[in-house]
Amino acid sequence: MRKLLIGIVLLGLLVGAAVYAGFTDPVLEWRVKSALVEAGIGEARAECMAGRMVERLSPVQLWNLREAMAALQGEPGETYGLGELVERIERVNDSEAVAVLTTSAGLCAIGIG
Repeated sequence: MRKLLIGIVLLGLLVGAAVYAGFTDPVLEWRVKSALVEAGIGEARAECMAGRMVERLSPVQLWNLREAMAALQGEPGETYGLGELVERIERVNDSEAVAVLTTSAGLCAIGIG
């Protein structure tokens, strides 16, 4: 029992150290990129945007952004126009996340992101 407890504590410390050191960022970046590609953004642009977004937003902000941008009942799924995008962005309620999302999209679109 004592060895199990020590093992759990050590595992917790290792996971905490990995998160603190930023070793989880590649996984988070991959997940953000995948979500952007699923939303209809091209692979190269999604990779550029994901890198910027992970650097500038917390995991909680990224999660909230994903949830707010998801299609509600009756809305188009993956393919939608500018009007639908604006409606979804208005649901975010996080001006920093919206600013990072839009500037990342713009900078990556013109190739300087």
